[in-house]
Amino acid sequence: MMTITQSTLPYDYDALEPYVSAETLSYHYDKHHRGYVDKLNKLIEGTPYAGLSLEDIVSKARENADIDILNNALQAWNHAFLWESMSPNGGSVPEGRIKELIEEGFGDLQTFRDRFKEAALSHFGSGWVWLVLDGPRLRILTTVNADAPLGTHMVPVLTLDVWEHAYYIDYRNERARYVETFLDKLVNWKFAAANLREFEVRKAA
Repeated sequence: MMTITQSTLPYDYDALEPYVSAETLSYHYDKHHRGYVDKLNKLIEGTPYAGLSLEDIVSKARENADIDILNNALQAWNHAFLWESMSPNGGSVPEGRIKELIEEGFGDLQTFRDRFKEAALSHFGSGWVWLVLDGPRLRILTTVNADAPLGTHMVPVLTLDVWEHAYYIDYRNERARYVETFLDKLVNWKFAAANLREFEVRKAA
């Protein structure tokens, strides 16, 4: 029986230092992310979900209101998306189509950054901040706990984890500094651009 496999971390544990420590990344990937994957596999064993892709599990669990399965499946998917949303060579200026859409949706890059940071800081408790394509325009979205735009009409482009376990070792309670560092040093605009291209190819097919 096929099980869900944890996505591979796309860089070494120390690759994001000094902005995300190897200690944070190893705990986050090996304890939190792996924990969601392991629990999900236990929950779906012997059920109609076994053998489905992660995306199909999310879709079916939403439809069936299987909350425990949904939450763990979403967190498994969210973290895989998070690792790709950061890069050791991140923090550069977006180019091409993603740059055009940011300017159309927010006016300029600085306004986008300000609104992304505001969304992250105003989000109460645990959750995620997303850059999504909603119809023809980009928008910033926050979701509570495990929730995500996966399986909705919106297309996830980038994400940042604002659960405290994502940043507390390195930044303590300074969520603002964590968000600023993500935007300045880590955000992977190449990944964002690839997500847009993939959507546009599917749409044109």
